[in-house]
Amino acid sequence: MKRKNRIAPYLAACLLFTSLLNAEILIPMDRPQNNHLKAYGVAYYALQQGLNVEWLLNYRGGSFYLPANEAVEKECLLRGVSYEKISRSQYRSVSAKIEERNMSVVLLEKAPDIAVYTPPNALPWDDAVTMALNYAEIPYDKIYDREILQGALKDYDWLHLHHEDFTGQYGKFYGNYRNAAWYIQEQQTQEALAADLGYEKVSELKLAVALGIREYVMNGGFVFAMCAATDSYDIALAARSTDICHAVFDHDGIDPDYREKLDYSQTFAFTDFEVYPDPYLYEFSDIDLPPGNKPLQIDPVKDYFSLFEFSAKFDPVPAMLTQNHESLIKGFMGQTTSFHRDRVKKHVVIMGETKNTKRVKYIHGNAGKGTFTYYGGHDPEDYRHYVGDPPTNLDLHKNSPGYRLILNNILFPAAKKQERKT
Repeated sequence: MKRKNRIAPYLAACLLFTSLLNAEILIPMDRPQNNHLKAYGVAYYALQQGLNVEWLLNYRGGSFYLPANEAVEKECLLRGVSYEKISRSQYRSVSAKIEERNMSVVLLEKAPDIAVYTPPNALPWDDAVTMALNYAEIPYDKIYDREILQGALKDYDWLHLHHEDFTGQYGKFYGNYRNAAWYIQEQQTQEALAADLGYEKVSELKLAVALGIREYVMNGGFVFAMCAATDSYDIALAARSTDICHAVFDHDGIDPDYREKLDYSQTFAFTDFEVYPDPYLYEFSDIDLPPGNKPLQIDPVKDYFSLFEFSAKFDPVPAMLTQNHESLIKGFMGQTTSFHRDRVKKHVVIMGETKNTKRVKYIHGNAGKGTFTYYGGHDPEDYRHYVGDPPTNLDLHKNSPGYRLILNNILFPAAKKQERKT
């Protein structure tokens, strides 16, 4: 009996050692995670190495589970990402819990090829998505009008739209900045680019680009837009057969019948909106709420929006896009802050809203074989971002719930193998 008592601890230690040798990696995404944003970069890195990653929807904030791999563990340590070693028997217990509750497992199989539509002269901190990608160490290519018109989108699984004005009105900054050197230079640069590509007006160039992006989505692409790239894009599609640009933008007049010629059937997300052609009005349409020219007097400390909780088993796409360690997210403003509920098409899925208001913050929908996701506001950690403001230091916001929504979108295409269009 005594010999058995001496042997038992030894056997237990051997079993534990063997179990740890075979242990897999769990990257938790609940509140204890040290760096939520860089965790997405580690998951992307694992996909680049040819590893499959399981995204555990609604389990501990949307955690990642992947095979044991020394290189991945090293990346976690280098990037300050928390991870756990768990045995396969432990994971079987996790799987049983996932099966019983509102949770699910999505297999990520391929690192998405990512493109950011952004002008060559844009500063890296002008765009929250670019900052998130850089911080998470996720590679991407920059493309702009010329590349899109040459068919470059066929090489990418996911496209982000920098806060571009697709209507050709230079962001509606005319009223406040028309005499600023940067505004004058921007107009000259855009007009020169349009002429070089064979277009008489910038608005015509931007429409051609918008139609190219629309074709990309209809053929199976994933597009993600923030701030003014959301409503200005849909407005450009609706106004494809009319002219809503004042002479200060395109050197000719507005079509007096533009209201009757708006075609809402061409848009992705919005309908029945009123366009504002006044060049002195800092607003594109009544989609934006609160309107940019009349912002609501909201206390930043009290401004939040809520994420919907979706069934991971029956609604895996919106569940993926809303994975988070918080359900109440700090609000933030932008040229387009949020969307008027009455302007959102019925088929569009609302994923985030300010309760008891008409303010919708985060939406998703299908278009043809592809999808679009719109996220209102400019920078989740800069409540009121102004032209010339310094960059956001994401080391100070490494657990940002608002930025997590951006990175959910970047991994989303990995869950579906793409058939490239040639």
